Amino acid sequence: MTESPQLSASLEDYIEAIYHIITVKQVARGKDISARLNVSGASVTEALRALSKRGLINYAPYEVITMTDVGREVAEDVIRRHNALKKFFTDVLAIDDAVAEDGACKIEHTAPPEIIDRMVHFIKFLEICPRGGKDLISGFANYCTRGTTRSNCASCISQCLDEQEKKNSA
Repeated sequence: MTESPQLSASLEDYIEAIYHIITVKQVARGKDISARLNVSGASVTEALRALSKRGLINYAPYEVITMTDVGREVAEDVIRRHNALKKFFTDVLAIDDAVAEDGACKIEHTAPPEIIDRMVHFIKFLEICPRGGKDLISGFANYCTRGTTRSNCASCISQCLDEQEKKNSA
């Protein structure tokens, strides 16, 4: 990926919205963006000028809006960060979907890429680790909702060891 231009949280929201609109309609219009983000036409025009000046979109007043290759890369990075955060919040932290969506929207603009990448790796690790896996993740979700574990730790460790021994014997 080429060097991403620094964008404000607001401009990242615009580039993300434009990307999603173009994915469905092939082009975007100011009114589509305004409706999706619930902002005024004047705000959209200002943002479009800023994004165009940075070479991320092709924009001329009263014309359809398309993305440049660099704009597409920037939008895909914003979406990747958003999706990684939301997945971490819902799958690992057992956060409600709506709260996770809202949190991801807020944090995606400020979290360094290293943190997002580490969260993605952590999710993958939890899913494949024989000491963790989906049982650990669902156990944590259960703990968050009930305030207790499904069994005591000694029993859980014993069960994990028994299951690992069975796998090794097979």
